[in-house]
Amino acid sequence: MDDDIDDLLDEVETKFCANSPRKSNKDTRNTTSNTRKRSGTKKSSGFDEDLDAMIDDICDVPEPLEKIEIKRERSTSLNSNQQMKCFPVYIGGSKIPQGLGTTMSQRSCDKLRCTDCDFKVVMYDNFEWHPSCDYLFLRNNVPDFKKLSAKLNKKKGYRAYACQCKWRSVREFVDLQKETDLKWVCGKHTE
Repeated sequence: MDDDIDDLLDEVETKFCANSPRKSNKDTRNTTSNTRKRSGTKKSSGFDEDLDAMIDDICDVPEPLEKIEIKRERSTSLNSNQQMKCFPVYIGGSKIPQGLGTTMSQRSCDKLRCTDCDFKVVMYDNFEWHPSCDYLFLRNNVPDFKKLSAKLNKKKGYRAYACQCKWRSVREFVDLQKETDLKWVCGKHTE
């Protein structure tokens, strides 16, 4: 009886204790069959081996903590490069801060893109568009500032916005949802 208990304790130690070297499934099956032979009990060996194999599958040791930590680091690094869009999307004058705009921090979006002409919206602080500015002029000159400067007037506090099909000069916050003629959307911020 004492030998059976010792064999059982040895088997538990080899399977569940991290400090002891782990035996392969064949070794543990041989140990189990050897202890049954010594103890004198007779059972069908095919059923016992299947049962032992199932128990071994259930009791496998989980992944080491190092692998789990590496997976967590990878997932957080992906989230740190996540791209976000402004909501609502605002444009504003040169005194208004630019960046990712939210309902809590109202900022003028600096990553605007036009859905009509599919161009990035250019913006110039302390400038406004001359009244003679037109579609053909923008179509031929955006985004070159040297060429566009012919139709830009200096005006403190204003910011001139333009893509290849639309242009606007603003001084205060303007919500782009309320501007039906401008098809500008946030082109995503990386933060």
